[in-house]
Amino acid sequence: MSSDEQKSQLREQFTAQLGSKAFHSGWESLLKLNPTFFSASLGLASVPRQKSHLSRKNQALISLAVDSAATHLYTPGIHAHVAAARDEGASRDEILEIIELSSTLGIHACNIGVPLLVEVLREEGGYEEEITAPFNETQERLKDEFTKKRGYWHTFWEDFLRLDPEFFGAYLEFSGVPWSKDVGGNGEDNRGALEPKMKELVYCAFDCAATHLYVPGLKLHMKNALGYGATPQEIVEVLEIATLLSLHTVHVALPIIDELTTEPSK
Repeated sequence: MSSDEQKSQLREQFTAQLGSKAFHSGWESLLKLNPTFFSASLGLASVPRQKSHLSRKNQALISLAVDSAATHLYTPGIHAHVAAARDEGASRDEILEIIELSSTLGIHACNIGVPLLVEVLREEGGYEEEITAPFNETQERLKDEFTKKRGYWHTFWEDFLRLDPEFFGAYLEFSGVPWSKDVGGNGEDNRGALEPKMKELVYCAFDCAATHLYVPGLKLHMKNALGYGATPQEIVEVLEIATLLSLHTVHVALPIIDELTTEPSK
């Protein structure tokens, strides 16, 4: 088989397994410069599609969460996964909700930083009142509201709420939008566009991604997802999809290599 025939066959395999709209410039350069690695990469990307513990629509939405997270922001992937989600029947509200959920990643600055600050304050001494004071009425109300909106409470929120209830309250409103907005006009019976299980899987997706690896959040959201009915296989599939961001190394690098190493035509 000639090189051109091999590449044509691989392109056909890609379309059959991932769809033509997923074939962006990164894949094109990979196929052109390194068809062997293209084939291996396609094989890796195709495993979740073959097993499909998650629906094709939800696979696209999970992929969108990984690529749109603040720690990654991979534009070609965002474009491809929005297109794929739409093709699989996702509504605009569902796609927008992925972005809302993924936008909460930044709060991990506080989830990690505040407990460390409290640890330092204990070591330094003289700050017992700030770090041990019981919640006042406002703080208790915010804790109750968070638990009601998000369906859980975790001890890593305690120090954050104690030290800065104003910012905690603002974050509660920000993060609570996907859990409380009325999308379908059914009020309390229709909170957000995605079911709670899917919301929790989205949190798992960007927490497990190699660009973030936020272990406390990942464990918490795995537990929450199981509580909402997720299967272990669905969670593993989220991990597999998040693993695919490693392919973006070649997707970004190979177009540059192609540009800078191709001999100019005479």
